[in-house]
Amino acid sequence: MFHVKICGVTTTADARAAVEAGADAIGLNFVEGSPRKLHASHALNVSKALPVGVVRVGVFADCSSEEILRIVRSVGLDAVQLHGNEPPEILDAFARAAVPVIRSARLSQGPDPLEEIRQWIKRASRAGVQPAMVLVDATVSGQLGGTGTTVDWKRLSQAASLDLPIVLAGGLSPVNVEQAIRCVRPFGVDVASGVEISPGQKDKALMQAFVLTARMALGVFEGH
Repeated sequence: MFHVKICGVTTTADARAAVEAGADAIGLNFVEGSPRKLHASHALNVSKALPVGVVRVGVFADCSSEEILRIVRSVGLDAVQLHGNEPPEILDAFARAAVPVIRSARLSQGPDPLEEIRQWIKRASRAGVQPAMVLVDATVSGQLGGTGTTVDWKRLSQAASLDLPIVLAGGLSPVNVEQAIRCVRPFGVDVASGVEISPGQKDKALMQAFVLTARMALGVFEGH
């Protein structure tokens, strides 16, 4: 679906700058309490600023499928990213609407760092549905994404495959993204705070440096 996502974009100028930098996906945040949260009307303006081919991802937490799909249609989103305690069965509504789902996950404390998401995926499989991708993010109490805290790359790299594309998030920046990719070998990467001046305000030079470094480490060079 994508290799490099700039998440928490809040302005049309930042959206265009992210695409010019080579990002192939943009994250629009609809999570209550987030400093990057957008109202649907403003998100539509940001979405319209993006060219065809750039994946528009809506980020949600603990919303109903009906509410999410309403925003998907009104904003023109291509995919949704679930960051809350959504049950696997919620995927059925998105499958019927042909909307791909990226499932956010945190590392488990036990011997298998992906045990919790592995069980979630198994439950989804029994219901006949699957997420399109799994996004692994850091765990910070009271916060959902954009924390600036890194994942334990070594633990994640030692986990058995999920047989789904993994997107690495959590505290990535132009400084550490190459090391993170070489350690974890994800399908893609996701960044928010690591390319910001302040929450929701992106820095063009940081985005350019991040995307270039990430694409080189991932070995993917197509861009927009």
